[in-house]
Amino acid sequence: MAFRRIVWIVLDSVGIGEMPDAADYGDAGSDTLGNIARMRKLDLPHLRALGLGNIRPIEGLPAVAHPEGAYGRCTLASPGKDTTTGHWEMVGIHLEKPFPLYPNGFPPEIMDEFERRIGRPTLGNKPASGTEIIKELGEEHVNTGSPIVYTSADSVFQIAMHEETIPLWEQYKICETARELLRGKHEVGRVIARPFEGQPGSFKRTSNRKDYAVPPPRGMLLDRLKEAKVHVISVGKIFDVFLGRGITEFDKTKTNAEGMAKTLEAMAEGKDGLIFGNLVDFDMLYGHRNDVEGYARALEEVDAWVPAFRAALQPGDLAIFTADHGCDPTTPSTDHSREYVPLMAFGPNVRAGVDLGTRATLSDIGQTVAANFGTSIAKGTSFLDELLLGKAPDAEGVLA
Repeated sequence: MAFRRIVWIVLDSVGIGEMPDAADYGDAGSDTLGNIARMRKLDLPHLRALGLGNIRPIEGLPAVAHPEGAYGRCTLASPGKDTTTGHWEMVGIHLEKPFPLYPNGFPPEIMDEFERRIGRPTLGNKPASGTEIIKELGEEHVNTGSPIVYTSADSVFQIAMHEETIPLWEQYKICETARELLRGKHEVGRVIARPFEGQPGSFKRTSNRKDYAVPPPRGMLLDRLKEAKVHVISVGKIFDVFLGRGITEFDKTKTNAEGMAKTLEAMAEGKDGLIFGNLVDFDMLYGHRNDVEGYARALEEVDAWVPAFRAALQPGDLAIFTADHGCDPTTPSTDHSREYVPLMAFGPNVRAGVDLGTRATLSDIGQTVAANFGTSIAKGTSFLDELLLGKAPDAEGVLA
């Protein structure tokens, strides 16, 4: 192993500029980091030091002369722009077609059969914020026992139900029914149980969320790491995205703050292997709600965490920061955006100042992790050698 431990953090939805095909997705002009920086000054000294401003010009975040990490950006090679697509590509899975989206709700052919199978009518059936839809329809749900179905910018079929109205075991059974039904052309990335509690006017979601994801194809990075007996700790929604495959330990989190704290706790354990985490607030709380100020504050909170994160790195550690797609809060759309994602790699014994360029796929990250642990995945080109001290490309770009 070049590095005995890798800590890989996904800054969910922190895109860094539109991809060439962005207009095909209705995302021309989307630039999550760039547009936020133009509208609201960002104070990100620690991410800048790692090379964030060296990836491309960003207003108020100029390049530094001597970046303390390697830097670049990754292209999303698969069609689509959702959570599952981005995370799957990181581990070596490229989609031939995007997961289906439902901006107008699910069609009668799905909803009629779903209601028949569960023996209940439903409410909602539209794109919505999870917290807002239980405010809108929670009381009617409690009075009628009708589950609330909604979707989002992701390929998801979400079902909100009060825990005292429909017991958890039945909620999960209802979600299993939806998962069985949503196949073929309607195979959404995830079915999600969204239990809530409380009284009208003060409903709140509980910690009993449960995801029913499409199983990733075999042979992806986490499968390979399991075969190689690599210890994998997931933080945040990583466990749900990959159905726990290849994961040794996991901590599910509700907020960026909790995710950052759990990451430091996992690092303090000192175990060799991979820590794979996702910080979801950017996307969940701010991007989809077009909350520029909230998004900016969240970026600054992560930046303020970086010194503690770096202090927790040990000499044999490699850290990787990236994202899975964009979600520009400055555009009229509340959808994800088709963008490049940043790539920063750093650590006590990582070559600093290396320009990793524009990578052809997010799978390059997964291939790098695989190569470090002596295995490989089907897609992607490793940049591991470019990070090793003593390794430098010659004039023709060949590593010494």
